Amino acid sequence: MTTELHELFESNREWARDVEERTPGFFTKLLEQQSPQYLWIGCADSRVPANELVGLLPGELFVHRNVANVVVPTDLNALSVIQFAVDMLRVRHIIVVGHSNCGGVKAALSNLRVGLADNWLRHVQDVRNRHLRFLDGLPAHLRVNALCELNVLDQARNVCRTTIVEDAWQRGQDVVIHGWVYGLHNGLLEDLCMTVSSADQVEIAYERALAAVMARYHAEVPLPSLDPQIADRSSGTGQP
Repeated sequence: MTTELHELFESNREWARDVEERTPGFFTKLLEQQSPQYLWIGCADSRVPANELVGLLPGELFVHRNVANVVVPTDLNALSVIQFAVDMLRVRHIIVVGHSNCGGVKAALSNLRVGLADNWLRHVQDVRNRHLRFLDGLPAHLRVNALCELNVLDQARNVCRTTIVEDAWQRGQDVVIHGWVYGLHNGLLEDLCMTVSSADQVEIAYERALAAVMARYHAEVPLPSLDPQIADRSSGTGQP
């Protein structure tokens, strides 16, 4: 390891040269404006590079990342990014993306103390607590990824509930909210079917996506080991 990080500057020069060779004038055109259609809200994990996962170049994806892809109404950083993306850049899609085996989610699930981030991960623990009976009914090896997906659904719903998105929908602006999860084990994105394009769809989409996540995990567990109310919900006979 060097103190000046020469290797990163060399890699940067190679990358810029390759991009310019593939698309002559790319960086000159990029100076003119950025006009992305997508806002990606993801985890800060270094194994989840947003642009590379979806094959988009600089200027095509607006990105906000934090520990465990959390969106809460008190986070002015996230809200500022969402407001700039919606009101100034006029993005058409906001995608909340979690990932399997997330360290932040794992810490929240097991009450592992990691430091200052414990306060941030309290939001993920709130998600855990709301679905505790479901999670307790799963084998231990499934709980982290199940909570990763539940967290995505809750954070996508939180995006829908921001005044920024609500106001955009009210004035007729096309903005669609999505909830996805990325598999570290296979490099693939999965749509959790939390797709919302208007205020009246939020809770319907959330409940449908939640039921789908639960049903998928139930398929990996013998039903007798599950809480009866949860089993009823996955079969569509229980109350939401």
